[in-house]
Amino acid sequence: MFNSSVDRVPRSTAAEINERIRNQTVRNLAKYHGASDAVINRRLDELKQEWDIERAIETNAASIALVGVILGAFAGRRFLLLPAAVCVFLLQHALQGWCPPVPILRRLGFRTQPEIEAERLALRRMSSR
Repeated sequence: MFNSSVDRVPRSTAAEINERIRNQTVRNLAKYHGASDAVINRRLDELKQEWDIERAIETNAASIALVGVILGAFAGRRFLLLPAAVCVFLLQHALQGWCPPVPILRRLGFRTQPEIEAERLALRRMSSR
């Protein structure tokens, strides 16, 4: 029922989406194979700025919950169901690695921190750092 923190999102993601993300990482690495250290370092800097799926989910949830609270305060209490639903989905994500935004965000290419770190490690091995 509860996946480990490292693999809970990939285990909750469709196999073809995981494969597409892995293939994109392989294409990224192939693009930088034989590149200069300066080019690889620029890519490493880009990877430091890449949002992982956890950050995207947290931002999405916080935004929706805030809108729900504001609407609940000014437009009617029924809107407080929105932040309540967000809390349920966040709990589900924390425990199982899945919530409604996960399939959408994965299809958009959001990676987990370990997936980003794998590319970063491979790039470091390519450079002479």
